[in-house]
Amino acid sequence: MAETFLYLTIGTNDVARAARFYDAALAPLGLIRRATEDTEVGYGSPDDPRTRLWITQPFDDKPATVGNGTMPALVASSRQAVDAFHKAALAAGGTDEGAPGLRPYGPAFYAAYVRDPDGNKLSAVHEGP
Repeated sequence: MAETFLYLTIGTNDVARAARFYDAALAPLGLIRRATEDTEVGYGSPDDPRTRLWITQPFDDKPATVGNGTMPALVASSRQAVDAFHKAALAAGGTDEGAPGLRPYGPAFYAAYVRDPDGNKLSAVHEGP
């Protein structure tokens, strides 16, 4: 993941369910689970010792809710990785928000969009042939 961010968090109301989804959906992007706690799981690159993406129950103990307009876009190494992310996300309980394909954000902006089981939207993007 890019080093622009120290980390990102996404809320969940069911850590075990979220872990199953993110384990499957993030594997095609080369991200692995680096941390497992009762209230959160964390993911990162095998090449980076930091955990950069956390799926967590809210700290204030209130239910996690979907952020309208919030969407992490994760880097994919190829168009095939975007396709595999989309397929794995749907198989792991996610819902489709946009099948893999070219988008009008650049000449080679290839992306797929899904929602996790809590309703959070995320994307995988490859910018290249």
